[in-house]
Amino acid sequence: MYDVVVIGGGVTGAFVLRECVKNGLYACMLERENDVCMGQSKANSGIVHAGYDAKTGSLKAKFNVLGNKMMPKVAKELGVKFRNNGSLVVAFSEEELATIVELKARGEKNGVEGLKIISKDELIKLEPNISKRAMGALFATTGGIICPYELTIAAIGNAMDNGADLYLGFETASIKGEYGSFELTAKDGRKLTAKIVVNCSGLNGEKVANLVGDNSFTLGGRKGEYILLDRESGDLVSHTLFFTPTKKGKGILITQTVDGNILLGPTVEEVEDGETYTTSEGLSSVSSKAGEMCENVPFYNTITSFAGVRAYSDRHDFIIEESKAKKGFINCVGIESPGLTSAPAIGEYVVNELIAALLPLKGNDNFCPVRKPDCFFKNLSDEEKNEIIKNDPSYGRIVCRCEQITEGEILRALRENPKATDIDGVKRRTRAGMGRCQGGFCQPYVAELIAKELNVPLDTVTKAGAGTEILVGKTK
Repeated sequence: MYDVVVIGGGVTGAFVLRECVKNGLYACMLERENDVCMGQSKANSGIVHAGYDAKTGSLKAKFNVLGNKMMPKVAKELGVKFRNNGSLVVAFSEEELATIVELKARGEKNGVEGLKIISKDELIKLEPNISKRAMGALFATTGGIICPYELTIAAIGNAMDNGADLYLGFETASIKGEYGSFELTAKDGRKLTAKIVVNCSGLNGEKVANLVGDNSFTLGGRKGEYILLDRESGDLVSHTLFFTPTKKGKGILITQTVDGNILLGPTVEEVEDGETYTTSEGLSSVSSKAGEMCENVPFYNTITSFAGVRAYSDRHDFIIEESKAKKGFINCVGIESPGLTSAPAIGEYVVNELIAALLPLKGNDNFCPVRKPDCFFKNLSDEEKNEIIKNDPSYGRIVCRCEQITEGEILRALRENPKATDIDGVKRRTRAGMGRCQGGFCQPYVAELIAKELNVPLDTVTKAGAGTEILVGKTK
């Protein structure tokens, strides 16, 4: 029997799981997909928010500020790229100038440090490509950027390296029993037992809560569409640029990614399901708004577009609490923006406050918080590269030319926790296929490596799980 079972393999569940093993709890994670980080955690802006936007006194404000302060250390421990590039909320009218003054005051009440209002001249010095219509900005110096799927995968992998278990393809169909003896059954019939259940299942959080008779909240979904520009356009901006928020929302943002690309988006559209397709209308909206923020946006350098759906609750705040319907069942849902930033702090709170009130925390003197970066070889010196190649020749073979990813890094992604089993899984862990050609050159080679490593026929290798096979058979 597990002490704790975490349902949902996104970034929030990742840090709950990691904090469990850090505190000596026997824990596991259940994920219904064939890999972790397959929901809203894989397709978001990757922004480490400063914390000025959330309503003072809300859980969003509390955990945003705490998570922002934790992120540099967490990223270093997990070998994840993080950059404190700062963010700018740009004002285009007198009314918006007044709004950013209010945002500054709210941020200071929330405990955000390093907020300041800058003039148009100061803004242009920081961002030469900003629209000349801009009149000033709120500069949040503690804002940053991170890769959301790198962070999620690394946190789960670190938890597994320290003793946590992961069950993939486990779609929870029923939860019976009570605190101390929950029995969870998957659609395929697999069963396991746990003393405590933590519901971190994103868009499915309401359905999972309903399994224990908890009808205390409802969740909705909002789809956001994005455009990604090649690294060749990486000098368009250096900070994360936001429009001044209105009653209709924050609008799109323009930011560098930690890998030097430029990200534009997202749109906001209410959706009934989790479909993550892009539309011509959505992408046109992103392009139009980006053109209002910056001059000469190089849309000709677009290499891909994508969409993600994020869950929000009818409480318009995070829901992080033990269910009143079932003792020992903890809801951690409605974790929309700034959920990525808040995740490390949420993990600590769930374990050190909510779980600790039910189970004694033992501590774990053997817990190792450090994990080696997944994508690292191209950043080494020639001497370091040669030393690694001498010990493992697979690092001397480049598979992805655009991103300079080696065979050794791909094999490592197929062998280390949590193991990749398909092409997109390798892509998220190593960036093989994320460059300008979007896998046009390296995808066949990656597929061959997967087939050989997993000892499966090549025509069974998938892009992203069952139904996405890339080959249908031999031609001759």
